[in-house]
Amino acid sequence: MNISTITEQYVRERLTKGVREGGRGMFEFRNMTLEIGKMINAEGSAEINLGNTKVLVGVKLDVGEPMRDKPDEGSIMTGCELLPLAHHSYDAGPPSAESVELARVIDRGIRAANIIDLKKLFIEEGKSWNVFIDVYVLNYDGNLFDAGTTAAVAALSNARMPRYEDSKVIREGNLGKLEIANMATSCTFAKVAGTIVLDTDGNEEDFSEARLTVANDEKAVRAMQKGLGGSFTPKEVDKLVETAFEKSKDLRRIIKSSKVD
Repeated sequence: MNISTITEQYVRERLTKGVREGGRGMFEFRNMTLEIGKMINAEGSAEINLGNTKVLVGVKLDVGEPMRDKPDEGSIMTGCELLPLAHHSYDAGPPSAESVELARVIDRGIRAANIIDLKKLFIEEGKSWNVFIDVYVLNYDGNLFDAGTTAAVAALSNARMPRYEDSKVIREGNLGKLEIANMATSCTFAKVAGTIVLDTDGNEEDFSEARLTVANDEKAVRAMQKGLGGSFTPKEVDKLVETAFEKSKDLRRIIKSSKVD
């Protein structure tokens, strides 16, 4: 019996008995710490520790041309890098399917919740602000979706707003804050050995049968992403959406407490 089989048996047996590593509940996050201002050359940044998962997010603004179909708006672009130091399965090189999915899920929640009013990023004809959200996975131990979204929203909430004067971007001096119109969080659930849990650690994630990420603000579900080959019943989805709304209160509190006045 190899190590992977032993680990899977261990995870499944514990969940069957209603027990998780560390004694946490089925719908309970691991310990979470959030620190802002880790990247001095970024407009905004945040580093999150979710259990042993560590993610760093930097936000940068620059002036560019608006999209052709939205000439009076700025844009948001999210990218993720799974650093080789974070896990033995990550390799240097072009973005993997996993990193592309992670970026899209984080981006979709932020965009759908209208966290940034893109029209307010318009400068003048042919010029607008582009917001770049760069996500760096420093250590992997499960649930990059919620770690990445939480850190990204915290970084945006604390980002400075450069000025554009005389065809130059001014990043120093008395700068205001990037205007945030809303706040979204995400909760990712997985079905492991027939049991649904929130915030999988690395071992639980390895043996997950189905995954569902729910992104919401205080008023509504803004985005959902289903992953893996398994499924959830309509009743289960309703329960998970309800749980996401409850858990998002704590996530918003953590993000808001990280703000710099």
